[in-house]
Amino acid sequence: MSGVMPSEQPSPASGRHEPVHPLSLWRWRRNPLYRRTDRIQGWTALALLLLAPVLGLAAAFAAKDAALAHYRAVAEQQAQTRHLLDATLTHDAPRHPEPGSDEAKKARYPVTVRYAAPDGETRTAEADVLPGLSRGSTVGVWADARGAVTGAPMSADEIRSRAMGWAVIAFLAVAVAGAAAYGAAALGLRRRNLADWEARWTRTAPHWTTSH
Repeated sequence: MSGVMPSEQPSPASGRHEPVHPLSLWRWRRNPLYRRTDRIQGWTALALLLLAPVLGLAAAFAAKDAALAHYRAVAEQQAQTRHLLDATLTHDAPRHPEPGSDEAKKARYPVTVRYAAPDGETRTAEADVLPGLSRGSTVGVWADARGAVTGAPMSADEIRSRAMGWAVIAFLAVAVAGAAAYGAAALGLRRRNLADWEARWTRTAPHWTTSH
């Protein structure tokens, strides 16, 4: 091989393997291979690491407030249009295999019931009732303005639970967006590094020839 090793090609390492320092993830440790793109990638990672939690919390609180307002309005509308009616079982409800157990207290079975709709018409529908109730027992069912059996208006606990769910989704969405932004930036910088390396190698390659 003729000539002197080109400056673009760094001399081989001594063979010692230094332990990876946590801060090297941000590429802040200066070394002969340090590039401007490394600094950009490091500051991008740090900026996203600091901003993502702040923006995530802001988005979570905004989503929670919006969800609370929405579900409170829905609950109010439900309370105005849904009615609790007395219904009568048309047949016995199934008995639970373990009467008196905690599971039996939480279990509900669908049973046909008869009730008078808000318009005065007698209707039948299925309702979930406690196990073991006999035919003719009276239970409460919720019906909408058309008289169809429906669920109870949302409670305060349900409203808070749904709002918290949207808050968590908003926070995770910001976190995913931050990770995607860093991935896109890292990919762009990597492509730039490869293009720069190829350009430098194109200029350097002619010097790497074998003398005859």
